[in-house]
Amino acid sequence: MLRGPFLDKHWMGQNPDYEKADIVMLGLPFDGTVSYRSGSRFAPEQIRLASWGLEEYSPRFDKFLEDVNFHDAGDLGFPLGNTYKTLEVIEQNVEDIYNDGKRVFGIGGEHLVTLPEIKAVSKFYKNLAIIHFDAHTDLREEYLGEEMSHSAVIRHASKIVGAENIKQVGIRSGMKEEFEFMKQHNTFASKYSDLDVLKDKKVFVTVDLDVLDTSIMPGTGTPEAGGFQFNELMGWFEYLKNFDIVGADVVELAPDYDPTGASTAVATKVIRELLMVM
Repeated sequence: MLRGPFLDKHWMGQNPDYEKADIVMLGLPFDGTVSYRSGSRFAPEQIRLASWGLEEYSPRFDKFLEDVNFHDAGDLGFPLGNTYKTLEVIEQNVEDIYNDGKRVFGIGGEHLVTLPEIKAVSKFYKNLAIIHFDAHTDLREEYLGEEMSHSAVIRHASKIVGAENIKQVGIRSGMKEEFEFMKQHNTFASKYSDLDVLKDKKVFVTVDLDVLDTSIMPGTGTPEAGGFQFNELMGWFEYLKNFDIVGADVVELAPDYDPTGASTAVATKVIRELLMVM
């Protein structure tokens, strides 16, 4: 009989008992529609390893990870090269999580993985809203003739929850038509109070890590200068403590583009702090 001890490859501070957990962390290693730099499919594994460099205590939120009561279910397995089947697998598994009375915390992977999460969660909450942190609008109808694209994820999600139930934070890149869509539907949030219209909603928070400036987040598929510093993003997270968050994800880390490992470390802390407000 092997005696160990053995290293744990799950997220630090997780509850190993799925049945007793409130939140389920789900790795979504898919980057099949990436339009620039692929590699975000490697993020969930690298984030788990990097999590062991963090403390379980968040001084900003005065809270421990064990207080969050989340279970790391590991990574989903996807059929190579089949985007539509991959999205079905995500939707089915997220739906199972909510059938069990729990909430999802997805780790991508590219941003398209958010769409099947939203589809699943919307089956349980009729007043679902989305708070979207990103450098990019993600409001295209399609990209190079392909409807299912990471650059179209929020546009497709708007057809599920309604554009009036979406707020977008940190946006600084997109097509003119996308910015016109944002203006038409008033989705852009430039200050904390712009989110207040969603306070009576059930909220899904999706964070594309390129919302952060390239100076601290070079390891992403579509880096965009002019973004948030870490503490700016944390200010928004602190404001979210007053919202009813029923699901979340953090996506678009492409760890191999930052050989220093700093981007992965930043992504891991973003995840820890977002867990604290759920």
